Amino acid sequence: MKYEIRFLPSEITTRAPEGTTIFNAANWAGLAIDSTCGGRGTCGKCKVRVEQGNAPVREADRKFLSPGELNDGWRLSCRAVLHSDCVVDIPRLMGNPKAALLGYGHHVILNPNVAKIYLELSEPNLEDQVSDLARIHAALDKEGYDVRSNLTLWRSLPNILRGSNFQVTAVIVGDELIALEPGDTREKNYGIAVDVGTTSVVCAIVNLNTGAVEAVKSDLNRQAPFGADVISRVSHTMFEKEGLVELQARIVETLNALLEQLTAQSGIARENIYEAVIVGNATMLHLLLGIDPEPISVAPFIPTITQPVTFRAADLTPDASSRTPRHPSTMRDDASPHPSPYQGEGQGVRLNPEARVSTLPHLGAYVGADIVAGILATDLTRNKDGKLRLLIDVGTNGEIVLGSVNGTLATAAPAGPAFEGAQIKNGMRASAGAIEGVTITPQGVSLQIIGGDVEPLGIAGSGLVDAVAEMYRAGIVDASGRMIRVEDARGKLPDALVERLVTIDGVRAFRLTDVESNIVLTQQDIRALQFAKGSIAAGVEVLMQQMGVTANDLHEVLLAGSFGSYINPASARTIGLVPWVPVEKIIAVGNSAGEGAKIALLSFREREAANRIPEFIEYVELSGRGEFNDIFTDALAFPKLTNDERRTTEEPRVMEIASSVVVGPSS
Repeated sequence: MKYEIRFLPSEITTRAPEGTTIFNAANWAGLAIDSTCGGRGTCGKCKVRVEQGNAPVREADRKFLSPGELNDGWRLSCRAVLHSDCVVDIPRLMGNPKAALLGYGHHVILNPNVAKIYLELSEPNLEDQVSDLARIHAALDKEGYDVRSNLTLWRSLPNILRGSNFQVTAVIVGDELIALEPGDTREKNYGIAVDVGTTSVVCAIVNLNTGAVEAVKSDLNRQAPFGADVISRVSHTMFEKEGLVELQARIVETLNALLEQLTAQSGIARENIYEAVIVGNATMLHLLLGIDPEPISVAPFIPTITQPVTFRAADLTPDASSRTPRHPSTMRDDASPHPSPYQGEGQGVRLNPEARVSTLPHLGAYVGADIVAGILATDLTRNKDGKLRLLIDVGTNGEIVLGSVNGTLATAAPAGPAFEGAQIKNGMRASAGAIEGVTITPQGVSLQIIGGDVEPLGIAGSGLVDAVAEMYRAGIVDASGRMIRVEDARGKLPDALVERLVTIDGVRAFRLTDVESNIVLTQQDIRALQFAKGSIAAGVEVLMQQMGVTANDLHEVLLAGSFGSYINPASARTIGLVPWVPVEKIIAVGNSAGEGAKIALLSFREREAANRIPEFIEYVELSGRGEFNDIFTDALAFPKLTNDERRTTEEPRVMEIASSVVVGPSS
């Protein structure tokens, strides 16, 4: 059951499920409540006045609030749980909190999960025989931190305290005291935000004091040799005895290689990186954690973990001894019976020895934490204007989210690897030499190539979409996706285009480059793109039908991911990848997953909001929808061209330029 909560004096109203704290409900509505402990009930600063509604007094309330305040309705918002509709007065924030602009115009108040507290402790003597640990806990309690610690920290106390004259900096992650550092080290406070993609991994070092990104890099996921998609990698874990250990080792290697480059570039020591927020699809995160992903790949598609989890970065060490042996029937005959070569290697993700790693939740087996991060970065479910938005992460698995603050649906459509350049005759990743843009005029073909003035080596996903859209506009391809025959093209198309029509091994093709480079787009390539875009378009249509809306109701279409950052919005609309809306409403939002990870890293409040996102979204499983196949079949064809889209052979093309916003690094 959901309850309505009205906040004063802002007069903002929202609805939240029973059991939600007032602190989290306010954060969900974009309202900041003063707090230093991140809503854990230990600092006593998040007090609000409940003017109407049921808010029982908790033990933490009695600790921080006077009897008179309790009688007047004052409560700690992080302990006050919703059990009815209510009206709550939020005091004005004291001072001006630091903030950063992240994501798609998302204003984030900095409140990281990592806190560094400088302590000048009194030294023990015969009259003051308080233990080292109790002395530290008492000092931190005065600062509003009720923490726990472990044996590793206890062992370090005698030397650190006495070697620094009892002047130390406490490093707190969540409610854990993970380290003590000699002297005042508060200015050295960093975390990393990571987007683990199937193809590439993006990692950024973030200054937790200022919100600034100190360094960012992306690299190919070292699992790639084991398959371009998640199904191939799951198969590797199923049929190879040490497949799971091997794949976990490869992604940890990728992360550590990126960290080595980032720390060298920024001059930041690993020891000063205390937390990581890592997002990715369910399969990628299961592989990172060393959890068997097979149940995700078969009906009823159940992940082992969907909730957010936190663990030590050092614990991400592949260890074959902890794996449950598979039944022999699921293993290849030639699977190695020998111990894993990865057993005992490495020290997990090499940050501070006690650094913590946190993930965000998954919405379903194929709508993962990366999409939750994208929803957080775009504010899709919390946007106060209440307007309907469509978020599409275009890739091998096309994730789709449709909604607003009034209700949201999400699904995943199996697009296949065409957008990544796989299964395309001259396809390649978006790297130097890849064709990323195509223009067709009566005079011929103009290309935009990554790297500038270099020889074209192949065609990237964005170039594929552009090329097919241009061929459709020019009449080289019809609405069914069928490429025109040479004999039919003569007299109908300019000679400069007719001479590019060729046949390769009995298959029609269109030459994008000169004969020497010989980069062509074949009929099969066009069919592969049709299947990929048809799957995503059908997923969008299923969600719109279920919500009872049409393209006319869409305020914006947001294209996310590395592919979505580079795709020409007009071309995406021409081939029917996205619904027909005015091209200025199709907006590239870049690596929204990485941006969401940064937001969750920089604000524990925002992380709590992200962790509640699944409660506000209905996940739609397409495999159980009988109408999907019919919708998919209809979506294979290209939509009818408008007069603005159609290119005549007498006029040179006038480029359509769509306004777009790209936030954050692209993978």
